[in-house]
Amino acid sequence: MNFEPMKGVRVLDLTSVVVGPVCTWRLGQYGAEVIKVENPEGDLMRGLGGQSPTGQHSGTYLHLNRGKRNICLDLKKPSTRKVMQRLIEAADVIVANMRPQALERLGLDAVSIRAQHPEKIYCLITGYGTDGPYAGLPTYDSVVQGATGMAGLTLRRDGTPNYVPMLICDHVAGEIAAGAILAAMVERRTTGKGCSIEVPMFETMAAFVMQEHLAQHSFDPPVGPPGDLRLLSPHNRPIQTANGWISFTVNTDPQVKAFLRVTGRDDLLEDPRFNSVAARAKNVKEWFEIRGASLTSKSTKEWVDLMRSVDIAVQPCNTLESLPEDEHLQAVGLVSAEQHPTEGKVAAIRSTIRFDDSYPPLRSPSQPKGWETRSVLLDAGYSPEEVEALISDGAAIASGG
Repeated sequence: MNFEPMKGVRVLDLTSVVVGPVCTWRLGQYGAEVIKVENPEGDLMRGLGGQSPTGQHSGTYLHLNRGKRNICLDLKKPSTRKVMQRLIEAADVIVANMRPQALERLGLDAVSIRAQHPEKIYCLITGYGTDGPYAGLPTYDSVVQGATGMAGLTLRRDGTPNYVPMLICDHVAGEIAAGAILAAMVERRTTGKGCSIEVPMFETMAAFVMQEHLAQHSFDPPVGPPGDLRLLSPHNRPIQTANGWISFTVNTDPQVKAFLRVTGRDDLLEDPRFNSVAARAKNVKEWFEIRGASLTSKSTKEWVDLMRSVDIAVQPCNTLESLPEDEHLQAVGLVSAEQHPTEGKVAAIRSTIRFDDSYPPLRSPSQPKGWETRSVLLDAGYSPEEVEALISDGAAIASGG
């Protein structure tokens, strides 16, 4: 039995690149009908995420836009104003991540829409919110990583700032936005009222950094320097083995003793610097030098088997090439193959969330630009003749049915 709590809910998706598509993809996973409005130039992520057989779907676009009906409109054309009004009227939720000034010019901002439709739930995902000195500035994931101090963590640890090599801010903010929309829907069921939601990436990720790394500066006066010294240790990294790398963590006293025994450091079992959580917290630098020492006397498999036998959390350190072949991911079927309507055979990644004993359905593959322009317009009440007139005028672009 499919678990689709948002079935019957229509989401108007005015987003592009990553953060917004992550949000609407998640809502689609829960059963919502998502209508993605794309401009004639196309979502930047169609090409930005790497090459594809047709040039229409990068791998990133492919995975973040499945389950969405695609309509392509030139919002600069006056005739699309009425189209958007109809789409808004039929929607329960509107999600946007355009810059606020652009939305206001198009009359697609929260104030304009909810003045006419107070029952709508409108979610704006921004770089910096709509107030404060950074409001309205353009941004991308890497810029947010720098502004929030995320890149500065590696400056503190390694002497050089670095980005996390994935779009972590986009993914986190997008998922948080989806959760906020669900909360607003629960409220609307009680009150009948809509809601204007704003999810700023900068504040969201800055809060994450500070929740962990204000640390001793969380108190007034501070009781020590800022930063979780365990996470900032240069030895807090995957450990080299005879033929690869492993990742493990030991936090509790029993875990630490087990680790010292299996690595042949019995001489440290009763060392007062390391024999308790409090002691290791006081001697973080020295403890992580011991914990982070290379383990080249055995292979990755030998160390993994040995550490698992004493209940230490450990795994081989996967690469981009080995991750899809991981035995666990293979066994649970996270990635499967499907036939895309234009790209041929492609990888499909299912939802990772299981409800009762089943995962949400995989939903339809991502669509080429304008793939359902005609059908969405017909659903909005336009006659076939009116649809073709919009296409002839260039206000709407169609590539499919």
